[in-house]
Amino acid sequence: MSNISLENDDYRNHLYNQSKDGKRLWIYPGRIIGRLYRLRTYFSYLLMILLFGLPWIERKGEPVFLFNVIERKFIFFGVPFFPQDFHLVALGLVASLIFISLFTVLFGRVWCGWACPQTIFMEMLFRKIEYWIDGDDKAQKRLDAAPWDSQKIVKRVSKHTLFILLSFAISNTFLMYIMGKKEWIKLVTEPPMDHLTGLFTILLFTGTFYFVFARFRELVCIVVCPYGRLQGVLLDNNSILVSYDHKRGEPRGKIQKGVDQSQQGDCIDCHWCVRVCPTGIDIRNGSNQLECIGCTSCIDACDEVMEKINKPKNLIRYDSVNGINEQKKLKFNLRIGAYSGVLLLLVGAIAFLLLTRSPWETTLLRTPGMTFQLDEKNKEVSNLYSIEILNKSLDLQNLQFQIESPMRIQWVGTPPKGIEPGKMVKSEFFIKAPIGAWKSKDKIEIHIQNKDGEIETIKTRFIQPDE
Repeated sequence: MSNISLENDDYRNHLYNQSKDGKRLWIYPGRIIGRLYRLRTYFSYLLMILLFGLPWIERKGEPVFLFNVIERKFIFFGVPFFPQDFHLVALGLVASLIFISLFTVLFGRVWCGWACPQTIFMEMLFRKIEYWIDGDDKAQKRLDAAPWDSQKIVKRVSKHTLFILLSFAISNTFLMYIMGKKEWIKLVTEPPMDHLTGLFTILLFTGTFYFVFARFRELVCIVVCPYGRLQGVLLDNNSILVSYDHKRGEPRGKIQKGVDQSQQGDCIDCHWCVRVCPTGIDIRNGSNQLECIGCTSCIDACDEVMEKINKPKNLIRYDSVNGINEQKKLKFNLRIGAYSGVLLLLVGAIAFLLLTRSPWETTLLRTPGMTFQLDEKNKEVSNLYSIEILNKSLDLQNLQFQIESPMRIQWVGTPPKGIEPGKMVKSEFFIKAPIGAWKSKDKIEIHIQNKDGEIETIKTRFIQPDE
């Protein structure tokens, strides 16, 4: 990906947070507050408001988002899905994978740096608490090396207490997405012994989140997350990444008074870009480093340094390898337009299927082992059918059944009316017609209509004696 020629490429052979003997090196990212960090902060707060707020929002008595795997009940944007909608869920998953792939080809790991829950929670919640209690990166190093005195104990207890409470809040939020607000309220208000499974789940989630954000941290992105590994096969020299302009920055060197530095690049080798990186990488080694999560901290740090030494900003910036090598500004080209068009078509197709989705699903079968019945007295022929109707909406469905003349429907028992949301009803009925009145060999049509005027038409065969 990068055309930087480095004599020392040892960074490719080991992780940045790992010593040569295999021990983990703790990363202390420096704090930098620049233009992009502020934008990320505002965007993260918006996402967190949505994340923590959506479980409390209901539509017609149901949550707008629900992922109840145990009961196989899913609600997306207030639209319920059932096992019968597996084709829609599968199509949505395929579209999501294609979306992620195309988006990564264009913009690299911008998702990781701007919208991933791991990054948002770590950098915008847990890291801020750490800066508030322990201080900046230098103060954190000194505190870790200091003996266990009263000050260190107070800081450690305070920080990890807040970490546990925050992990508890996050775990309860995720649990609400799984079981819904009503069941969660019962879980936390009723005696714990009545909900041992739920209590164990909350404690398990809390412990997991605490471990991830207090200890595991950047290893989630570097080791566990499969999305980072996709970069190696999805990115090319036109992908837009957080990139170092090696043509402008090299050869790097410190600022020295009284020394001719006209042949020196703009990079003064201050290592601020390395110091602020949450995964500990050196962005100057190239944009093909899988550990880079695209968080833009190095951009803010470098811009601040360039401003201080009266050099143009954007030595580190969002750009492609070809853009840096050819020194051309990023433009909306045919490639970006084509990929964006594909993404819009995918999103449009999913939206169309959701908007045209029927609020109920009907399964109609002729009763197995039976052909037709003759009523010589009334001079009628009849076929027996079984019907199943699943209410896939959040409303009570009162349905009416119509069939074209000269046929008529006669129910066996009570017709399916007043179907509750999420419920399935079964019934049987005869379709009757005068003998010889139905001349067509085409399938007959049964029209099912609800009170809102939505109609579903079902076709089936009607068997009658040969004339």
